[in-house]
Amino acid sequence: MVARARVLLVAAVVWFLATTACQAAQRDYATALTKSLLYFEAQRSGKLPPTRRVQWRGDSALKDGADHGVDLIGGYYDSGDNVKFGFPMAFTVTMLSWSVVEHRDRLAAAGELSHALQAVRWGADYLAKAHAHPDVLYVNVGDGDSDHACWERPEDMDTPRRAYVVNATHPGSDVAAETAAALAAASVAFTGPRGDPRYASTLLKHAKQLFQFAKNHRGLYQNSIPSARSFYSSSGDEDELLWAAVWLYIATGHQEYKAYIAGTNNVGGVPQSLSWDDKFVGAQALVAKLILQGKLANSGRHAEMRSNVESFLCNVVQHGDGRSGRLTPGGMLYLQPWSNLQDVTTAMFVLVMHADHLAAARASLQCGGVRLPPAQLVSFARSQVDYILGKNPMKMSYMVGVGKRYPLQPHHRGSSLPSIRKYPGKISCGKGAEYFHRSAPNLNVIDGAIVGGPDNNDHYDDSRGNYRQGEPSTYTVAPIVGVLARLLRN
Repeated sequence: MVARARVLLVAAVVWFLATTACQAAQRDYATALTKSLLYFEAQRSGKLPPTRRVQWRGDSALKDGADHGVDLIGGYYDSGDNVKFGFPMAFTVTMLSWSVVEHRDRLAAAGELSHALQAVRWGADYLAKAHAHPDVLYVNVGDGDSDHACWERPEDMDTPRRAYVVNATHPGSDVAAETAAALAAASVAFTGPRGDPRYASTLLKHAKQLFQFAKNHRGLYQNSIPSARSFYSSSGDEDELLWAAVWLYIATGHQEYKAYIAGTNNVGGVPQSLSWDDKFVGAQALVAKLILQGKLANSGRHAEMRSNVESFLCNVVQHGDGRSGRLTPGGMLYLQPWSNLQDVTTAMFVLVMHADHLAAARASLQCGGVRLPPAQLVSFARSQVDYILGKNPMKMSYMVGVGKRYPLQPHHRGSSLPSIRKYPGKISCGKGAEYFHRSAPNLNVIDGAIVGGPDNNDHYDDSRGNYRQGEPSTYTVAPIVGVLARLLRN
């Protein structure tokens, strides 16, 4: 009798501890979701609304586009600098939109759908304005070299704000197609409940025109804008064209986009990652979703794309050839030394998204002789999110503002300098450099920012000058919005 009582007591303690740990994880996911969307408000350029929640930021770059006589005010700064790079911004908007498309109900249940749609709209508004004419797209605003040489708040910017454009004679089919994908995805996000159908229609019109522009005038945008080579150089345009065609097919159901998908000559093979430069995994994952939903036939190019994305995911969960990273000793998926977490968050987004569609079709992921059920895929994604949020050898959350310990010196200008509200006087490049070299924590906590992350031995150097590990980026945070929404038990 005593032995049985002891067994029951041990079982009760184990259940209590497991329940408590699960509840704590859910609280972490909810906090991280809220702060991940708050981060995008800290990255805003332009005239900020009175409803803004990030009080240490102010208006900035209010004359963008003036050199061309167009309104290019708004959009997002990509990382810790003050340049608006259109290529990664468009990818950010695509991933934010995809998060809404896949997880609308969960975002709504968490009370974050309106914030997610606001984040999409802030970027989509700018991209639509940047598409000034059917065959004209303004791509970048600001000079990367002079901006990176100056440690200055966005509110104080006095570095050149030249606008760069692609058009019929100076093409950029990669960035035009990515912008088409972004606006098509955003149109789908605003078509659903609590959306804005009229706004969605406007975005879709821009997306269709941009896709035609990209198809009719091929050429990489850095060949038209040489200064882009040093920052976000594109490796090709076939991935963006396919990605845009898939999003346009989802948005419209039109046969011309379906025919483009089926007739493409390059479906990307088995990619290493999904990134601001390589969209093949994203296009493949969407095609696989349409196959599992019975909207596309599981044959020809469609079947090839599903096979490729599933091989990619087998590699991610360590049941493949290792081309999509190996696990560090502490359990982080590791692909590259520079901002590794950008590849982790996109991979986890695709993993949970495909797991859900496999589950709906009562299917599993076949990796060689191993069959992995959808729940196992979600469990792997959860392990990576838990690592990011502090379950790692450094015992540090790599999302700023979440957990007891997180990076105090992220490589971010606005975060490290005095708030414009507390110190309205201008801070020049020279004065700003003094703040850059301080060993103290950043003066403003940029909640929700995900830094580049630790190295292949799980080590992280929390130093403002360590931009390879310490610079947060919009395209790292955008995918985790969807992943966190998925992991919440609403």
